Amino acid sequence: MTLYARDETEDLRRQIAKLEKINRALMSRVERSVDSQFNAFSLFETAIALDHQVRRRTQELQQAMRSIEKAKRQAEAASSLKTTFVTSVGHDLLQPLNAARLALSALSELQTGPEGGVLIEQVDRCLSTLEDLIRTLLDLSKLDAGVMQPEIRTFELHDVMEPLAREFDHFAQKRGLKLRIFATRRTVRSDPSMLRRILQNLLANALRYTAHGGVLVGVRRRGDNVLVQVCDTGPGIPEDRRDAIFQEFQRAHSDIPGQTGFGLGLAIVRRFAQVLGHPVSLASRVGRGSTFSVLIPLSREAAPPPAAVPQFRAFPNRIAGAKILLIENEPAVSEAMIMLLERWGCDVAVATSGPEAVEKLRALANPPQIIIADLHLNNGELGPQAIQAVRKACGREAPALLVTADHSTRAEDEARRHKLEMLRKPVRPAELRSLLSFLLT
Repeated sequence: MTLYARDETEDLRRQIAKLEKINRALMSRVERSVDSQFNAFSLFETAIALDHQVRRRTQELQQAMRSIEKAKRQAEAASSLKTTFVTSVGHDLLQPLNAARLALSALSELQTGPEGGVLIEQVDRCLSTLEDLIRTLLDLSKLDAGVMQPEIRTFELHDVMEPLAREFDHFAQKRGLKLRIFATRRTVRSDPSMLRRILQNLLANALRYTAHGGVLVGVRRRGDNVLVQVCDTGPGIPEDRRDAIFQEFQRAHSDIPGQTGFGLGLAIVRRFAQVLGHPVSLASRVGRGSTFSVLIPLSREAAPPPAAVPQFRAFPNRIAGAKILLIENEPAVSEAMIMLLERWGCDVAVATSGPEAVEKLRALANPPQIIIADLHLNNGELGPQAIQAVRKACGREAPALLVTADHSTRAEDEARRHKLEMLRKPVRPAELRSLLSFLLT
């Protein structure tokens, strides 16, 4: 092979190698381009799939939201129905109990024999037990229904504790126990009605299960709170029972003769304390006694001046001949009230509503000296409205009294707003008589 031929062969090889290199570069570019197009298509397909999935999930979410909204409306309707039911049942249960108490009082004035007196006393105790049970069960039902909300106010602790001292003093003396309650003028933040119920139940339990010694109620300051303690010298509570007694229908001592109960008192204490945010604690030694403590926040504000509370006294002959207009829509309560008032020598006219009461005035020779009205009348009419209509027709501000089975502070506010006296059902005849005597003075 000549030198020229060899040079030409080498040159061809270099060109072939160069072309192969170029070819590989081109093939790499083509492959990358194809991969890129494939990836873009894959991303496009993925985006389409995700869009369908998002749309499906959005529809599912919207359907779930509609179901939740429907369930919420149903729950609100059920809650409203339960609220109405509990309120209505509470009112309806206390109405016949009120009629029974009034009728029993009238019967007691007719009965003069000792045996009849014993029976009347037994019936009265049964009615008191039934009243306490109904109120307790209604309170628990209201708590379960969420219709009982605390109405927090600033007030002096003395305003709650002093009436309790008067209420339980006779019971303590009857059992031969010493009762000492050290009230305080410190102002606290709580619901006075619910706090009173807590302390009332603690006091009732302490006196019920203490056979010897007594019960002491004291108040101590604890930082920004006060600690109200109810101490007794009773049998004490075993450690394994200290949690159970705060549950419904659980009693600490079911073996004490003569002491019956439903096991609801401390359940109410626990539930009310939880609603109010007042911690309750228990310290006890078997054979030595127990101490229940309630922690209540102090208030930095001064308590508003208390409403003037008249001191009622008994005037046996004061109400004889008094002309009374009774506005009551419950026939059984109305009949029992008439029977009792007439036994006291009163001249009673009866109406079921404000308009009917105004119409009755035309037939009366003299205007009424006192108006007694139920707070809740028919067709949404309220007692204060009926009283105002009668007063306007009479042309004078006749003394008036509201009676109600509504034990909320709203009822108190309604009476206070119209400057009316108020008694709660079941009405205690002695209290009614004293209040009527006061209004006639």
